[in-house]
Amino acid sequence: MKRREVLVGMGACAAGAVVGACAEAGGAVPRARPDLYACEGCEAVAERAPESMTSRVQLASATEPGERMVLTGRVLNPRTKAPVAGVIVYAHHTNAQGLYANGGGETTWSRRHGRLRGWARTGQDGGYTFDTIKPAPYPDGSMPAHVHLFLGEPGRAPYHVDDAVFDGEYGVTAEYRAKQELRGGSGILKLSRSPAGVWLATRDIVLEMHP
Repeated sequence: MKRREVLVGMGACAAGAVVGACAEAGGAVPRARPDLYACEGCEAVAERAPESMTSRVQLASATEPGERMVLTGRVLNPRTKAPVAGVIVYAHHTNAQGLYANGGGETTWSRRHGRLRGWARTGQDGGYTFDTIKPAPYPDGSMPAHVHLFLGEPGRAPYHVDDAVFDGEYGVTAEYRAKQELRGGSGILKLSRSPAGVWLATRDIVLEMHP
């Protein structure tokens, strides 16, 4: 499903075309997107019980091939930017070969999303963390390396936010930036390295307004 074939910026805000992008552009108060719940794979958010989740999840095992990466951030209220507890953050991504591989037979999404998937639930500080590996781009080069992110707010239908991608890497071009939907804020992240050589990425997520 194509997620980014829209214009962003002040002109789009004025036209009401991209409601979530307005706040990012310094324009109007954010409003609900009419297509907020149009989401392929959002059913996966509800495949685990919230009470079984923690705010830090080992998404990739210690033996998973690839460079280790920690993806972390906070989930924030769209109006006050205060941290929000109890939000499910579901993530999945490709392996070091760019494939959604070795999924289980439990559900459609366990098969399609591969083994590198997991659920975190934000703590009182709004924080979530995934210990994983750095994904690779698709073998056909059609997408930069990315982590898919879906949200489940208590009592609300789930939705997706912009993928986490990595600034300065393959496919994260000026054109890509221009086509961001800014769901949950920008997903373009700057990577750094820990002293142990682990990639560090921070993706703060601003909750979307609901219809």
